Amino acid sequence: MNKDQMQGTAREIVGKFQKNFGEIFGNRLQKEKGTTNQLSGKSQKSLGDIKAFIAKN
Repeated sequence: MNKDQMQGTAREIVGKFQKNFGEIFGNRLQKEKGTTNQLSGKSQKSLGDIKAFIAKN
């Protein structure tokens, strides 16, 4: 697992937590930040997956 995969996974987890926090407490800003972090994390993890694939081949 490379750096981008780890950071992306971590950011995605934090985003899920933020989104759920926002939903529970009715905080729209936290919910939106959570969604943004979640998507950003998925993108970064995908970049890491691509880098790992290229490094293997």
